[in-house]
Amino acid sequence: MLNRLMRIWRSNDGLAAIEFAFLAPVLAILLLGTIELCNAIQCRQKIVSETSTMADLVAQVSTVSNADLTNIYDAGSSILYPFGTTPGTVVISSIVNDPTNGHNSVAWSVPFNGGTALQQNSTVTVPIGVIAPGGSAIFVQVTYNYTPPIGQFIVGPIPMTDSFYSRPRESASVSYTD
Repeated sequence: MLNRLMRIWRSNDGLAAIEFAFLAPVLAILLLGTIELCNAIQCRQKIVSETSTMADLVAQVSTVSNADLTNIYDAGSSILYPFGTTPGTVVISSIVNDPTNGHNSVAWSVPFNGGTALQQNSTVTVPIGVIAPGGSAIFVQVTYNYTPPIGQFIVGPIPMTDSFYSRPRESASVSYTD
């Protein structure tokens, strides 16, 4: 009997199966984590692309209407596919520079999907070199709460934000009409 127990103890049969059983959960977690990380990076890239595209589209015209901005918002939202647009907000604003005092203020601001518009005529800090004296820039802000499909119960929503400035091309500033 003792001899038989010693043979079982020294046997290597099934050792690979036992080692795999210990490693399989770790490998599965690494695989799912890699998938989640890639999805989050892809969502972030799409948010950056959406922000810059919307700012560029607004900056290409001299006058923009509410219908135009809605179309631009819809175009920007389609960039996020396959990620939904519900957890995200967008604010499109025009910032003008007063050459007499050098202050940058909000000329107009339009929010979408629950965003908060910048207050008209409020002073805004803009990075140096974005707006020339007497010039303007289109400022787009996007916020998005990315919810990982697999890790939503572990991590929860991940807030992502981006902003982009674009100079108008056809005029000194882009005007807004309802």
